[in-house]
Amino acid sequence: MNPSRTLSLLVGAAAFVIVLTGIKAAADIVGPLMLALALTILFHPLRVRLERRLHRVVATILVLLAAYLMIILFALTLVVSLGRLASLVADYQTQFDDLTADLGEWFANRGMGSDQAEAAAGAVDVSPLIGFVTDILSGLLSAVSGLAFIGALLLFLAFDSAHADRLARNARAHRPHLIDALGSFAHGTRSYLGVSALFGLIVAIIDAAVLWAIGVPGAFVWGVLAFVTNFIPNIGFVIGVIPPALIGLLEGGPDLMIAVIVLYSLINMVIQSIIQPRYVGETVGLSTTLTFVSLIFWAWILGPVGALLAVPMTLFFRAILVEADPEAAWVRPLISGDPGDETVVEAP
Repeated sequence: MNPSRTLSLLVGAAAFVIVLTGIKAAADIVGPLMLALALTILFHPLRVRLERRLHRVVATILVLLAAYLMIILFALTLVVSLGRLASLVADYQTQFDDLTADLGEWFANRGMGSDQAEAAAGAVDVSPLIGFVTDILSGLLSAVSGLAFIGALLLFLAFDSAHADRLARNARAHRPHLIDALGSFAHGTRSYLGVSALFGLIVAIIDAAVLWAIGVPGAFVWGVLAFVTNFIPNIGFVIGVIPPALIGLLEGGPDLMIAVIVLYSLINMVIQSIIQPRYVGETVGLSTTLTFVSLIFWAWILGPVGALLAVPMTLFFRAILVEADPEAAWVRPLISGDPGDETVVEAP
């Protein structure tokens, strides 16, 4: 490899690490900023349709009101869910303790020493799981609770995006690959968030109705959790099913827990595994492995909001680092997992 090329790659990698360090340090700012940007991208087709019939300023105000209303409703839903979750934890604390004690006794009856049995029962303690769910919901609430900051960001982005198409046309003459890459990022983000929100709402309503019908307490909370976890790729379903299954175990025994798992699995398989991918299509273009790694990575960088925005964040960096550089076209098949995504030319 050319020494100058190697040096430039090393410098670029060092710069990337520095940028990521800065993003992690400023997570409280970057998280809401990316959330506001994602909402602006999501609502952009609506403003385009409104501008065909209304003045640009009026269309912008209507889109802003819709975005504000959605954030406020989401924040209120999280507040109610956290309150109900706290009530459930208090109501079932005795059962949680009894379950841990029963597990310890079961291990002891299988020949384990008392210390080993206690340690094994502690390893399957459900309290960390409930705490994990609480951290997800409270972290999201914290991210959207700064309504003034997010509202200001949305205001500026909404009015600036009114000129986005014209600015893109002017910039295309100088940086066509970058403009195409940003367009791909916007399209992929809009498709992913829009479809995930729609099918997440459908799954949440069905899950909550099913849980209520079979007598699992906190059906509303678990419906909200199902909606939120629909944005979390790969492991969202697992996070969403374990808490209601556990409550079902404490409320009605193994039969109710199994019923929750089976019904959740059927709903997930039909809606999230069969129907939803057909609407998302190939717009995301990320391999399963990369999607999972991006989930862990961005959750570490940005916290709970990073888990929800893992795919948009990865799409953004793919656009900037790969799609905007014609010489990096060979990387796209490695990212998407599709050998036919780009024509790979062997290096001379």
